[in-house]
Amino acid sequence: MTPLEIIAVVMAVLYLLLAIRENIWCWPCAGISTAIYIYLFLSAQLYMESALNVFYFAMAIYGWSVWYRGRSDGHELPVSVWSLPVHAYAITAIVIASAISGYLLSTYTDAAFPYIDSLTTWAAIWATFLVARKVLENWWYWMVIDIASIFIYWSRDLQLTSLLFVVYVIMIPFGLISWTRSWREAQA
Repeated sequence: MTPLEIIAVVMAVLYLLLAIRENIWCWPCAGISTAIYIYLFLSAQLYMESALNVFYFAMAIYGWSVWYRGRSDGHELPVSVWSLPVHAYAITAIVIASAISGYLLSTYTDAAFPYIDSLTTWAAIWATFLVARKVLENWWYWMVIDIASIFIYWSRDLQLTSLLFVVYVIMIPFGLISWTRSWREAQA
């Protein structure tokens, strides 16, 4: 546990708390946290996780932009729901991309957990896009991703980050309930 990891975790918790509340300030918190995690994951030989955090940093900018532009008449960007076929295609693409990158990482690098790291990375890319677009189903993806991430981080001596993901798993139902309520209100 380092001071950098502590700052990254605090900012990540703030990100999730603000995201649950649909507060646009979640995105700057995400940007700070991800910038730190790029370095931490490179040091832990979790290359896909490090690359993912480069993506997260870009998505923090994109998310801010989408949520900011989505405002109209004093209302925030509404929560939406996407169809089951969209998610089925996405899951298929995630599995294929994970198999390819997992193979490449296991063959050509010293990556730790190349297949699980790849799977959580590709799934998180999709889930982050869903958060930026305020798609309700993002919470279900995050539940699976975060449970797998607990194991990965703990085994790579990132205990505080592992505990962060335990907190995430506990907080996800609150996000799901809050965003479902918001979606239903928008439908009424």
